[in-house]
Amino acid sequence: MSNVRVKKLEGAGAEITGVALTDMDAEDLTAVQGAFNEHGLLFFRNQSLNERDHIALAERFGRINVNRFFASHPDHPEIALVAKEPDQTINIGGAWHTDHSYDHEPALGSILVARELPPVGGDTAFASMYAAYDALSPGLQKTLENLNAIHSAKHVFGKSKGYYEQQDKDLNGRIGNADSAEQLTDAVHPVVIRHPLSGKKALYVNPGFTLHFQGWSAEESRPLLDYLYGVAIREAHVCHFHWEPGSIAFWDNRATWHFASNDYQGHRRIMHRITIDGCALSPATER
Repeated sequence: MSNVRVKKLEGAGAEITGVALTDMDAEDLTAVQGAFNEHGLLFFRNQSLNERDHIALAERFGRINVNRFFASHPDHPEIALVAKEPDQTINIGGAWHTDHSYDHEPALGSILVARELPPVGGDTAFASMYAAYDALSPGLQKTLENLNAIHSAKHVFGKSKGYYEQQDKDLNGRIGNADSAEQLTDAVHPVVIRHPLSGKKALYVNPGFTLHFQGWSAEESRPLLDYLYGVAIREAHVCHFHWEPGSIAFWDNRATWHFASNDYQGHRRIMHRITIDGCALSPATER
């Protein structure tokens, strides 16, 4: 019998105790997977994973997606570096978003391991897209379930208008491969998905990568998207994770957003992230 204990948190996610991630047996893995499927966001404390352990853990949940834009670990290309040095002012992920929604088969999720932390600050906020959907009126839910949205990486990672490309001096090699973003065709996803693991309905748009609703102009889409974004980040739907040595977060990109705080100027923060491949998303109307 597994010793895994699951504590649901306010707003989003759950904290997992009673397990060492380097020593999970089949029952432990089943319990952790079940918690991940249910909550879409798991936190672990007091873990001790080296880079090979991190890779092995990710492979127990799926195939690793090697990030095309982030700088990678020099010895382990599977690991993306989410780094900020004391002299840098811009952090990576410092706005609400969900990773890889610009892909036609968005990533399942990511496992983020704290490697070097600032003395204060550097927390990450997460928001539940299950809670965001549930907070909408039945009429709006029905309307959204009949819509698709366009997602793109060009305006973030691309060469001509990409946010990170414009900040290249400060980013100092942390983000690159802008040509790859330009070559990606924009993705179309349902605005409300039937989550492939939990079977629950989740809102699937985000401020980072969603451009507009399919068949709508950006101008027409903006008021409704802004309303949805406001609902998504209501405090009742959000949890704030304070990183400590040995902390790990494992989130589902189809069920959550996240936001990395940039409140530790003059200090170093190094995180290791591995992303896991996902699948095409089905609309909430499908079962």
